[in-house]
Amino acid sequence: MAAYKKLNRDSSSRKALFRDLVTDLFIHERIQTTEAKAKELRSIAEKLITLAKRGDLHARRQVATFVRREQANENQDAIQKLFSDLAPRYAERQGGYTRILKLGPRRGDAAPMVYLELVDRA
Repeated sequence: MAAYKKLNRDSSSRKALFRDLVTDLFIHERIQTTEAKAKELRSIAEKLITLAKRGDLHARRQVATFVRREQANENQDAIQKLFSDLAPRYAERQGGYTRILKLGPRRGDAAPMVYLELVDRA
């Protein structure tokens, strides 16, 4: 039994999917996705926020290796927002930076849809 869900993708596609989703989560603070993807993404996002709370250069470089790089300005926005806005917001919080709100089934294939959002978002 695997410790994670494969989501019917190979490892490189799965990593790319999570990189895109976590970058969008940090930029928009709320994303709509399937429940299975949200549950897997939650642990990745929480780990990256915990790294950002450390705030040193090594943590910034570790986050930069995971956050999407294709669009340089959006990438910098995501990393900058994570370290300057989100990390101070959650400085006193031990964990639990995200929440999942259920929306109901998707129209096409009845997949359970959810909002994954940051707690205490602006």
